[in-house]
Amino acid sequence: MRILVVGGTSNLARALKPHLTEFAEVWTAGRAGCDVDLDLGKSGSKFMLPNGVDVVINTAASFGGKNVDAFLEAEQVNILGLLGLCQACVDAKVGYFLHVSSIFAALAPTARFFSIYSATKRHGEDLARLFCQPSALALGILRPSQFYGVGDAYRKHQPFLYSVMDRAERGEAISIYGGNDALRNFIHVEDLARIISLTVRQRLEGTYSCQSLQDVRYSEVAKAAMAAFGSDAELKFNRDQPDIPDNVFEIDGSLYELLGYSPSISIGLGMQKEAAYRKGIR
Repeated sequence: MRILVVGGTSNLARALKPHLTEFAEVWTAGRAGCDVDLDLGKSGSKFMLPNGVDVVINTAASFGGKNVDAFLEAEQVNILGLLGLCQACVDAKVGYFLHVSSIFAALAPTARFFSIYSATKRHGEDLARLFCQPSALALGILRPSQFYGVGDAYRKHQPFLYSVMDRAERGEAISIYGGNDALRNFIHVEDLARIISLTVRQRLEGTYSCQSLQDVRYSEVAKAAMAAFGSDAELKFNRDQPDIPDNVFEIDGSLYELLGYSPSISIGLGMQKEAAYRKGIR
């Protein structure tokens, strides 16, 4: 089997590749540093895939922003680029396409955390389903919650987690804004990579949530970080600041029942992995 991973320099693609190479030949595609040049953000491009690809996994995404240029980039990558990739898969006679979307695609437009990212992720999913349905291209869509891993590469998209770990490592007090002990859902990239690999092995079609089976509160994250780094620093709520709202989704374990595997890395174990990594490079 030959698998092409689009967004091949992403954190997720890097974590995913070792799992895929257990049973397939793996190529990467992206704007630079990959086996195949492919830029989903290039407007008007017709994508050409190499011969002999059996499976395509899309990990590429634009997270957007608040100005018009960021809106247009998100539209291009998450919608038009995705649609062009679907067409390229059909042209190359790819048998299975797995699109890694986001749990934020499930947000309603009235939701507090609705953004150009969630809007384009949802629209991209809809168009991919519409396009692939009459074709011979089998389509699977995974919606992971916020994922994190070991090392600074994950800091950009998970600043809260890494700032908490930084303070725990230095033995500094950890302050949570407001009085609400906000709920979040984090999945470790090692779990996510294993889940994607198993999904490809089974060639599952349809759309599935891909979350940790347990939401965590900010205070639990802080306590896990302090335990991992051996810190006894103070944990406090700064009630002079606005409350941080919850941001979680209904947990659906149907994907894990099909795969016979569910996430196994708790927030505590994830923090321990980061602590061990930092101690190893010091």
